[in-house]
Parts: sequence; structure tokens; C-alpha cells
Amino acid sequence: MPGHEHRFTFGLWTVGNPGRDPFGEPTRAPLDPVESVHKLAELGAWGISLHDNDLIPWGTSPAEAEKITARFEQALKEDGLGVGFATTDLFRHPAFKDGAFTSNDRGVRRAAIGKAMRSIDLGARLGAEVYVFWGGREGTEVGVAKDPRDALERYREAINVLSDYAVEQGYELRFAMEPKPNEPRGDMFLPTVGHALHFITTLDRPEMVGVNPEVAHETMAGLSIHHAVGQALWAGKLFHIDLNAQRVGRYDQDYRFAAEDLKEAFLLVRLLERAGYGGPLHFDAHSYRNENAEGVWDFARGCMATYRALAERVAHFDSLPEVNEALARSSTRELGEATCAGAAEADQLKSEVDSLDELAKRGYFNEALDQILVEVLLGVR
Repeated sequence: MPGHEHRFTFGLWTVGNPGRDPFGEPTRAPLDPVESVHKLAELGAWGISLHDNDLIPWGTSPAEAEKITARFEQALKEDGLGVGFATTDLFRHPAFKDGAFTSNDRGVRRAAIGKAMRSIDLGARLGAEVYVFWGGREGTEVGVAKDPRDALERYREAINVLSDYAVEQGYELRFAMEPKPNEPRGDMFLPTVGHALHFITTLDRPEMVGVNPEVAHETMAGLSIHHAVGQALWAGKLFHIDLNAQRVGRYDQDYRFAAEDLKEAFLLVRLLERAGYGGPLHFDAHSYRNENAEGVWDFARGCMATYRALAERVAHFDSLPEVNEALARSSTRELGEATCAGAAEADQLKSEVDSLDELAKRGYFNEALDQILVEVLLGVR
């Protein structure tokens, strides 16, 4: 969209988060989705994202649902906001307590696919670019209750059916799998980006399915989001990304982007900027529970401001002569060069094994390189 250097988006459930947690009632009033559209446009966001029931509460009559959708469409049009992604809520309704696509109950699985179809219709109507699948209840606490082979087969079946449906309807949608290791289930299927990337290779239409990595979800597993996104980019499968912050070993905190682990956030932004990623930069986070309505918009401003600031720091870092010198000493760019011409070099390669003792003497000067990065983040270089 013209005038937006970065395509920042927020979910209706993020700015609309009422501050409820497992131990306490809401601390903020519900937010009208149309009000969210107007306010996000005012703050300079590119667009929004939504679950079906973020916009249309469960149990709404078809006539009322049409009124709600038309009003929301009009607000998007008035403010010039896009829709980064749409998805369906397959985790709140009690029927999904054993899973949706992977429920042991065939009837639940069929209803889940049907609900996703309705939501895909809604997303296509609103002009969503991507349709995301987060398997909120796709998992188990009792391993003996589900054979993971059967569960993954049912998961694959659902994505295949929905891919066919989208194509048959003529929708220009790409699908993205969103991994998470646990919560709300004890263990979830497709827990990491690596798991999801392999799962995609088994699908009937792998070309239309990618991944939607989330900072918090990879961090919960003790993994590097920098590496996860790098692998998704390398595979050509980064269709969308969820930005937030998280501390290792905690519940899914969904903090403001870069509120934790500023270095990892810097590395992630640098990777995205250098790769030329042009998709939505979605903030799947929410304001702290002790904030009022005003604090919600402080949170939204902060997410966008921090990304922009880190992008500026990235450009500054890469422009420094001492960084180029340190990268050269670390042989960083050499990693981008082919190692050999193939098996035809076998004799030469085998002869070079004898150089290992000499090769072991070198250092890679990572300490100096990392210190420059820290000093750039601290603003002293």
C-alpha cells in the first residue's frame, strides 16, 4: 500500500485483548472491531488480521453476520487498510476440547473443516492475502489417547481438503501453518517451524502452503527465531510472520515486540530487511494486563516504533567500516560461496584433510563482531 514503508498489521484479538488471564477477569472493556480499524489507521498501520469470531461472535444469525461484515468492510475501505491474514477460531468452542482437525471424534473433525471453509469465505471476501492455520487444540496431554501418525494424517487430510476448496472457489489465498510447542495443549502437533516445513512437503498442494513463524512460539521451545525464520526463507516458505516478545520457559506471553531479547529481535529484523521480505509484519501481541484503553494504543505505537528503530540500527550497523572488517575476519561472506565443484574434486578434497591441524589455528573473531553489535544496540557506536 503506498506510503507504508513497512506493512505493519495487528490482529483484532491483539488490540482488542481485554486483559483476561486464567486467574483474573477482564481489566479493559471490549473493543469494537470498527474502532480498532479507525485507530490503527490513525497510528499508521497497514492493516489488520482476524479470526472469524473476532468479527462475528459465535451464534450470530446470518442476517446479523452480514450487517457486521458489511460495516467492517466499509471501515476498511474508508481507512484504506488491508487484511494481512484471516483464520478460524478452532480452539474456544467446547466441542474442540480434544482438537479440531485431529479430534478423535470424526464429527468434530468434519465440523472443524466446515467452519474453516466458512472462515475462508470470509477471508477471501475481505481480501486477505494469507490464511493461517494455528493448531491451538491439535495435541494431547495423554499420549496413549492419540497415535501421532493418525493425528498427522487427519491434519494433512484437512489441509488438503481446504486447499482444494480454496482453489475450486477461485480464491487467491496462500495458506500458512503456525507452529507452537505447547499451550493450550500439553504437547501440540507441528511444534516448531522445522516440523511444519516437513509437513508441508507431504501435502497435495505444497506450493500454496508456507509457514507463519511466531517469535514467542519458537522461544517457548528454547529455539532461535532468527534461525527458524532463516530456514523458512531458505525454503521459500515465509508466507507471513508474527512478531512479539517472550522469555524462555514461560507461558505464551505475547509481549510488545522486542520487549525481551533485544539482540535476537535485532538479528530477526536484519534478516527480514536483508532478505527483502515484503509481506505483512504482524504484531501478535497485546498490552500488559495492568494497562487501560490508552495503554493499548501505547503498546501498538511501541511495536511499530521499535521495528522501525531496529531497522534503522540494522542499516547503521551494516554501513560501519569496522563491521565490514569484522565480517571479513570472521569469514562470514565466505559461507555464501560454494564449497567445492562436486564429487569430481574427490582426490583434491581428500588431500586437504591433512591441513586440519593448520586450519585449527585460526580464530573467527566472533567476540569482536558481537561486541560491535552490542555497542550499536547501546547507541555508543
